[in-house]
Amino acid sequence: METPRITAGLCSTAAIRNIAAESTEPYLLLDIDSRRDTDISPEAFARMAAVMEQTGASIVYADHLTDTPGGPIHTPYIDYRMGSVRDDFDFGPLVLVNGRMLRQAVTQIPESYLYAGWYDVRLRLSRMGSVVRIPETLYTTTLTDTRKSGERQFDYVSPSCADVQTEMEMACTDHLKAIGAYLEPYVYESPDYGDGFKVEASVIIPVRNRAHTIADAVNSALSQQCDLPFNVIVVDNHSTDGTSEILASLAAIHPALTIHTPVRTGLGIGGCWNEALNHPACGRFAVQLDSDDLYSSGHTLSAIISRFRQSPCAMVIGSYTLTDLSLNTLPPGVIRHSEWTDTNGRNNALRINGFGAPRAYATAIARRMPMPDVSYGEDYAMCLQMSRLYPVGRIFDSLYLCRRWDGNSDSDLSHSRINANNAYKDTLRTWEIKCRKQMLLNK
Repeated sequence: METPRITAGLCSTAAIRNIAAESTEPYLLLDIDSRRDTDISPEAFARMAAVMEQTGASIVYADHLTDTPGGPIHTPYIDYRMGSVRDDFDFGPLVLVNGRMLRQAVTQIPESYLYAGWYDVRLRLSRMGSVVRIPETLYTTTLTDTRKSGERQFDYVSPSCADVQTEMEMACTDHLKAIGAYLEPYVYESPDYGDGFKVEASVIIPVRNRAHTIADAVNSALSQQCDLPFNVIVVDNHSTDGTSEILASLAAIHPALTIHTPVRTGLGIGGCWNEALNHPACGRFAVQLDSDDLYSSGHTLSAIISRFRQSPCAMVIGSYTLTDLSLNTLPPGVIRHSEWTDTNGRNNALRINGFGAPRAYATAIARRMPMPDVSYGEDYAMCLQMSRLYPVGRIFDSLYLCRRWDGNSDSDLSHSRINANNAYKDTLRTWEIKCRKQMLLNK
């Protein structure tokens, strides 16, 4: 079987419409990542076409081999699901699309896209037929982006990508409306902050084996200049590297510092957060600080509490600056998540992989929707739930220093770990979309 392969930019409306108009083939093989060289045989194309025929799929994609200096390695992908609505879903460089469905879909996308053409079309295609992954190595490609995962993960929030983000949001919003999961702006429950808290705020620091950085984090929290009473709760998840001893010495001289060691071993970050939220010392607002990060000034905590009081909301999320351990700024610098808007943020949050930092929660509300006991995506799960029901306060000034170093848990993830992380967040999005659809149907 001949392989009708099309290699072209697919970002703009004009480009993808031209591709659709120039072909009458039943199946089109699209090269959606021209930065990678690929080699596919006619037999592999025939296999993809056969699966498309068997399943009625709108899109078929496959695993492949990646050429590396050490030889070819199997590069698997993850299955597409309802919650795979993020614009960076990785199909690999080649996808087979149903030609008839593609020609129909391109007539419906906005004329003005410069960046979101393929994203909009593949969301439309996902509504027209299934998106099927073939777990077989059907072609070979050459890896070009050799940066570590920790260096790539902030690409999408670079200020230079603002125009791209605007278009991607438009496409995602249209998709959520089409599937009945779009939430109207300013339709919220009123947050109740509750009573009986001994302090107004608690800085929560989960930690395991961070002897190198934990004292810096704790001292950053304790040095906050705040007119309202606050404390610091460190959940020491059974550290074995000297972290526990450092914390004990700090607690001996700082009465505002509480060290809590869970009875259970093996908790994830989410489980540690739940321990802190339900601790009797926890304040009305629970404010995040990771064990290798710092607040950017002594006024971070007061700024967050002021935002809660300015207009009642269930959580407040600030902005942060990427630095190295010596506090030198790293590109892209300040991460503001400025794609968030009060009108559409909770819809657009389904498209991206994070909400930002530092995150702070109204404790009474957080206790009713505990984090999953995992160490990746636990905060995203809670933020999605809260944003569905309650207003979210944003602060676009940098309040937090996110220190990147080789010891970060996400500094250099394996391909299998990246797949597992993405699959988990796609699962969270799937559940959230189903919940939103059901909530809207029950109104």
